Amino acid sequence: MSQKTALVTGGMGGLGAAVCERLGRAGHTVVATYTSDGGRVAQWRDRLQSQGVENLYAVQCDVSDWDSCVAMAEEVHSQAGAVDILVNNAGITKDGAFKKMARENWDQVIRTNLDSVFNVTKQFADNMAERGWGRIINVASVNGRKGQFGQTNYAASKAGMHGFTMSLARELARKGVTVNTVAPGYLATEMVMQVKEEVRQQIIETIPVQRLGEPSEVASLIAYLASDDAGFITGANIDINGGLHME
Repeated sequence: MSQKTALVTGGMGGLGAAVCERLGRAGHTVVATYTSDGGRVAQWRDRLQSQGVENLYAVQCDVSDWDSCVAMAEEVHSQAGAVDILVNNAGITKDGAFKKMARENWDQVIRTNLDSVFNVTKQFADNMAERGWGRIINVASVNGRKGQFGQTNYAASKAGMHGFTMSLARELARKGVTVNTVAPGYLATEMVMQVKEEVRQQIIETIPVQRLGEPSEVASLIAYLASDDAGFITGANIDINGGLHME
């Protein structure tokens, strides 16, 4: 396919960086959003450039804030042009049993994980439709599919993402824009690998394939959904969880 411009929110994290790398190696211009630097941008740029990815941009944005997303979109358009591929990947957790969950922890997760999908997608969807081609991929979670103790906020936000996906997919289908959800299971990201070995092993024992997923595996799926070959897939929620949840 011809070179496109891809925007990945939360592109500096474990999965986000893998998605940026995979899309970059496919020949696309890659733009990643980040909330704070702390050297992450330089590390991200070095990683991708070492893989031969050259057309890179990093834009600071609070995806939970509408005005920040408006400003981000203006910067992306001025630096990299129109966005063809949008990966809504930014997300946080604030876990806790519902009985003890503070309202602020509910609000922060919903705003960052779910409100952000509206805030960011709103900036680019109309332009994709006007140009007759676009790919919107929303990164949810296996726990948005099956639920998880201590994650009422996170599971609700991730389940809500797919409701958004299905509805927007219907609105944009005739415009050449597909909208899909990817729901990863437990991945071997830096955050997961910092969990105590015994706890990590307990998680692995619940996964039928008996291992954690690799961020690169999810990134490859996202790259496929972003391609011309995936033009007949829209409104789907694709599980990639090693068999942890099946239906």
